[in-house]
Amino acid sequence: MGKISLKVEIAGRTYPLTVQEGEEKKVMKAAEDINKAINLLKTNYSISDSQDLLAMSSLQFMLKGASNKIEKEIVPADYSSIERALHDFTEELNQLD
Repeated sequence: MGKISLKVEIAGRTYPLTVQEGEEKKVMKAAEDINKAINLLKTNYSISDSQDLLAMSSLQFMLKGASNKIEKEIVPADYSSIERALHDFTEELNQLD
């Protein structure tokens, strides 16, 4: 695959990028999401400084990414050995009756 040049606008500034073919939609969606986050912060908190808006948006995305990663890493506990032991114990108790 080749590379594609595109321009991405974030917080009112245009950035030229070179990305792999097939990645352009993902990059444009990411820029759109960043701009939405910036606009939400600007509206909800009356923040106008671009650097502050970018920093806070970055923090939000990192926290969201970290929480998603943690959720994916959580593996349900395996209680099968405990269940087996309880079942065996119950069987032994039933034989005593």
